Order: sequence, then C-alpha cells, then structure tokens
Amino acid sequence: MNKTERMKELNHILAKASEAYYNTGVEIMSDHEYDRLYDELESLEKETGIILSGSRTQTVGYEVASSLKKIRHTSKMLSLDKTKDIDVLCEWLGENKGFLSWKLDGLTIVLTYENNVLVQAVTRGNGETGEDITANARHIIGIPARIPFGGRLIVRGEAVMKFSDFEKVNSTISETAKYKNPRNLCVGTVRNLDSKITAERNINFFAFNLVSADGIDINSFGARISQLSEWGFQCVDGVTVDNNSLENQVRDFERKIAGNEFPTDGLVLMLDDIAYGISLGATSHAPRNGMAFKWRDETADTQLIRIEWSASRTGLLNPVAVFEPVELEGTTVSRALVHNVSIVKSLELGTGDIVSVYKANMIIPQILENKTRSGNPEIPDKCPVCGGKTEIRTSGDDVETLFCNNPECPAKHIGRFEHFVQRDAMNIVGLSTATIETFVNEGFISRFRDFYHLDEYREQISSLEGFGERSYQKLLEAVEKSRHTELSRVIYALGIPNIGRASSRLICSVYPDPEKLEKLTVDELIEIDTVGEVLASDFTHFFADSENLREYHELLAELEIIRPEKTDSDSAVSGKIFVITGSVHIWKNRNELKAFIESKGGKVSSAVSSRTDYLINNDSMSNSSKNKTAKSLGVPIITEDEFRELAGK
Repeated sequence: MNKTERMKELNHILAKASEAYYNTGVEIMSDHEYDRLYDELESLEKETGIILSGSRTQTVGYEVASSLKKIRHTSKMLSLDKTKDIDVLCEWLGENKGFLSWKLDGLTIVLTYENNVLVQAVTRGNGETGEDITANARHIIGIPARIPFGGRLIVRGEAVMKFSDFEKVNSTISETAKYKNPRNLCVGTVRNLDSKITAERNINFFAFNLVSADGIDINSFGARISQLSEWGFQCVDGVTVDNNSLENQVRDFERKIAGNEFPTDGLVLMLDDIAYGISLGATSHAPRNGMAFKWRDETADTQLIRIEWSASRTGLLNPVAVFEPVELEGTTVSRALVHNVSIVKSLELGTGDIVSVYKANMIIPQILENKTRSGNPEIPDKCPVCGGKTEIRTSGDDVETLFCNNPECPAKHIGRFEHFVQRDAMNIVGLSTATIETFVNEGFISRFRDFYHLDEYREQISSLEGFGERSYQKLLEAVEKSRHTELSRVIYALGIPNIGRASSRLICSVYPDPEKLEKLTVDELIEIDTVGEVLASDFTHFFADSENLREYHELLAELEIIRPEKTDSDSAVSGKIFVITGSVHIWKNRNELKAFIESKGGKVSSAVSSRTDYLINNDSMSNSSKNKTAKSLGVPIITEDEFRELAGK
C-alpha cells in the first residue's frame, strides 16, 4: 500500500470512529489509538505534502453564495470527435501509442492550484465561460486540499455521483422534482449555492488531464495521470494501448460496465505523445489529439404488452412499459420506465405495438422507438391503487405528468411511513415494508398518529398471516416505547426535504420548543451554524402547509417529548467551545461530561481549532495530536479538576 492509499485508509478509519463517538456515543477505539492514527496521518501529510479532500486534520467551513461568478477559461474547451466503430478508432490511432480511459458521465471541472493549494475551480460551461464553484470543490471527494507541488497547476476532471448515492438522495426529493439520472443530480449539486449540500451528497472527482504544470516536462499522457495520482488526486482508470492491444482493452472495459459504481457513457482515447498531439492542432469544433468511443447500443425488437402506472408517495403515477422479455447486454429485460405522459404520447404507445428497446449506458432499459405507433395510448382516469380520479398536470416546461388526486390514496403513505418508523426516526422495531403495506391496505394506518392506535385492531392484526398474539404484543411494546422520544427524532421522522438526522439535532438544540419550531423563519434558521438557505427554506415551507402542521400537532399529542435540561446562561461555561480528549475520572465518561457542558450553555467540538476556548485533557503533557494543535494555537489545556473549578461545580 502506497502512502496516498494509507492516508485514504486512515481518513476512513478516523471518520468512522469520530462518527460513532459523536453521533452514537459508542467508542470503537481508544482515544490513544485514535491519536496514534491521527498522528500517523498528520505525519504522512507532512511527508508527502498531500492533504486529501475531507482530511480529518482539516476543518473546512461551508459557504453559501448568492450566485455563481462567471469565469472565462484561458483556452477554449472543445469536445472530442466520437465514433461507435472500433475499426475507426484503431485506424485513428495508427502506429501511435494511446491512453484509453473511461468517459465519465458527470460535470467537467477545471482546477487551478498555486503555492500548493487550490485557488479556483470552474465548470466547463459553454467551453469558453464557466461558473466559479471553488467553495463547493473543497467538499468534493478526490480534490486534494493541498498538494506537494508549489507551481501553477491546471487539472481537468469529471465530477460524478455513485449510482447508490443517486438513489439515496433522489429518494428524499419530491416526485415532481426528482432527477432522471446521476449526471443531472451531480450537476445540480455541484452548482448549488450552499456548499453544505455538496458535502452531504458525496460527489467524487476524477482527474483525466494534467493540462499544465510550471516546470514539469512529462510528454506522456499516461505518465501525467500517474503524476496526478502521486500528488493525491483521484484519477480516472486508464491504460496505455497500441493498435495490437486496443480492441482487447476496449472489450475489457466493456466487461466492467455492469460493476461500475459511477455512470459512464463510453471511453476516451488520447494520444500518449502530448507534444505530437498538440502539434496536430484542432478543427473548429474538436481537438485532433483524442477521440471518444461509444459502444453501439445493443437493441432488440419486442411487443408491448401494456403500460403500467406505478404510484408513488406524492401521488405521481409513473408509466412503465411492460413488453415480451428480450436479451440485452447479457440479461433478460421486460420492463422500461417511460417517465411521463408526454413521452407516452410522443411515442404513440399502445398495446401490441412493436418497440425497439436498449440499455442506456448499457444498464438502464429504455424504449428507443415505436415501430408501429398505434397511436392509442391509454391514460387512466382512475388511480390503479385506490380507484380515485386522476389528473394530468402540465409543468412550466410543457411536460405532462399524471397524478392521483385522492389525498388518502394508500400509495402516498408507504414511503412516508417507512421513513417514520426507521431507527433514526421514531424507531418502531418490527415494522417491515411488507407489514406497513398490509396495515395501509387494511385501513389500520393512514396518518402518523395511527401508529399509536393500533390497539384498536388487535384481533385483525393478530389474525394476519405471519402475525400472532406474540408478534402483536412485541409490536405494541415497540410503539409504546417510541412515545418517549427526543424532539429532533420527531422532526426527522416527518420527512422534511433535506432535513437529515444531523440537521434535525442541530435545529432542535437551538430551538427545543415544539411550538417555536413550527414558526421559525428562514432568517432565524440560517443564523444557526451550518444551516444554509436551502435547508431553511425547505423547513419553513413544510410547516407553512396546513396539512403538515395538522399532522405535526396530532403526532405531538401522542408523544412525551424528552426535553434537554435547561442550560445555565450565566455559567462561566456558557458560550465557550470545548474539546474533550483522553480518559475522564470525575464524570462517568466523556458523553456525560459533554452533556454537562451543554447543560451549562457550552458547546463541544470534535477537533481543536482557533475557535476552541479550552481543551480538556487530564494528561496535559501528552504528545497527542490535540495537545500539539492546542499548544500551537495557544488554546488552554485544562484538567477535569480545573474545568470543574471553572464551571463552579
């Protein structure tokens, strides 16, 4: 394992330990072990001159911008010519060597480093002018905060989002605003005005071109990528090829598509001899030193059986084409999402039509064309779930979508209820998705408050398949236990867009009154550290809805909110920021000490910074990383006894 890989591993281990300790109170390693690994990471950073994105030794604050500044590129960014014919690709390469790599499907970003640090990050834009997203770039995985090269460096790469992260984030977005693919969500995230959103969504950056570096004369494209990797960048996977190996390497990439974590839309072949490639110049629209390759989409003709309308928790009915099974890219497919009414109409889909289907990016089944176009698409006037009346709504972009108008449609509640009962929300153990669906279909549950009145259906629940008296009693015990809960869990359980567990904790720690919470303004919310306009707006919009407010009040009536102890604003601890490290002996554990500090109006942070007022450490002479940082910043290091005296306990 090289030093950069070890640094990545250390950051992962330390982040996991910190998350466990500060969010769950569970110590998965001793403080001594944490400090040892932290010191190793710090030492490697000094030795290599590399500080990776999100390093545990760094604290990068979030920023909220009012708009994105326009930046003109130093040289126009052109798009590569493309081919789907491997023979054309081989002919283009000729006797030269090339560097073959993934063509990632995301947002191209240009990074500029000076004096070892990132000074600017700009989107590709229209190729001549892009947008300044420097604040967001500091929170993108794979972009080092510091590199061991002091000259001016310009790097190009792609910001992308994992398929798994795309599904996770998209599940929290309203149906009408959902993104169609990871690329669109990635672009929207990177261009978001609140950098906290970028950090939360796990955007990755892969460098694919070292454009220029003062004093560095490396004439091999592949070697330049290797150099970027040594400097701490996350780089695109690639391999050096010639005409003898090119076709086999293309096939090798093709075999890896199904297992890709990130979206791709082909390959890129660059001439490995950089000087020769530059000497070829460019046409008016494309450089001559590279070519993009896209696989020919494997298509198959099949017969459309029907259009199904899949109901969602917002009432949106999504059309799904069901057709006779066909083999595509090595798998059998029989369904394809059609997205909306407008597409159904434009394809003139009807039962029995012959349609040509393919896999977008060799993964997602899509309808390429309708060869018979019967022109009789059936748009249901009744919801397939509840039988309620449907309505076609037209967006500002003239896109038609179908909705169920019945507010009590069972489909609208499944997703909300799944979220409501999960561990980080109301933590009602024993309610699987299948059980929730059954309870909804049987009419036991239609609102959040109904979970606390399941005793009214004792006989029916006990007689359900898979249930019995014992299962019913366990469920009731879990429900009763959930009545005694923290306000932050309730706020998270409501499913407010973009309000996660950490955000709900933070907001409720500042405003612990349930009545005050529902009346908070955007201005009041953004005064809270790390809460930006996006989160504040989503929060206030939720409570501005009378139906949401009614359900919130109904739910509160069923619960006993465990309120935090009142803080002592006159204490010497009030308003101060503390960091705790090492073992304690006066308090039972560090969590108890943390709770005491917060009860006195103080705050506890995980890392020592210039804002820290005191570091509490009974071994004030130790060589731990926190002690070293505190001493270098002039932060007082005090023992528990000294802290107790300060607090007047």
